[in-house]
Amino acid sequence: MTGMEFSRPTKDRLLPADPIVIEANEAERAALAERFAIVSIESLSASVSLEPAGKAVLGKGTLTAKITQACAISGDDFVTAIAETLQLKFVEETPGDAPSDPDEMIDVDLTSDKHDEIEYSGATFDLGEAVAQTLGLAIDPYAEGPNADATREKAGIVGDDTPSGPLAEALAALKSK
Repeated sequence: MTGMEFSRPTKDRLLPADPIVIEANEAERAALAERFAIVSIESLSASVSLEPAGKAVLGKGTLTAKITQACAISGDDFVTAIAETLQLKFVEETPGDAPSDPDEMIDVDLTSDKHDEIEYSGATFDLGEAVAQTLGLAIDPYAEGPNADATREKAGIVGDDTPSGPLAEALAALKSK
């Protein structure tokens, strides 16, 4: 668990009764912004309630963040607010989980429950890394900022529903005759 940008080790057997609130500091936010290839993360926090569920630990809560990223169209920076529901399931890693042959297929049941399953070894799981991974999945890599439409128009890019290209131009010329 060392070397993670936003590490918050949590003991699997000493779960607090109250929700755990974690917040990334400036250095952690800068490291995560670099990891996720975005301009910056202005804020990142999560509130998570943990409860035992057999040999697993369930985590439920919310993640909130404010990030700055580049528009996929104009390249201009813009701020985005992220609010995600967290449903995590921390399960102890067992030696038989990984196939011995790297080409062997692994069956994964994605319909079993709504929790994101995260394996850990030892007596500690990393709540901060789980929150960081959730943030990474919530960032839209093709997000468009407020100047996207103006940039498209300036470049002469028309909408997806408007035909374009040589054939469309030839048909338009025929229709105008």
